[in-house]
Amino acid sequence: MQIEIRGAEKLSYREKQVVTLKEMGRSNEEVAKQLDLTASTVATLLYRAKQKGYQVVIVLPGDALNLFTQEDSEI
Repeated sequence: MQIEIRGAEKLSYREKQVVTLKEMGRSNEEVAKQLDLTASTVATLLYRAKQKGYQVVIVLPGDALNLFTQEDSEI
């Protein structure tokens, strides 16, 4: 699985780090510990990033979720 951050050019380096770690499922506390920040700083960075209007897109190869039958893929 890959994630793509659309609008990443609007984000600061730190905001990109925080957004990426959060999208990987980490808690604010885990992100804070990894980046040597406080949990409140992580929350602030996430808030600022959201205000800048980024979008996170999950890129899945082929039918990774097995949603389509053989007939559907031929259409």
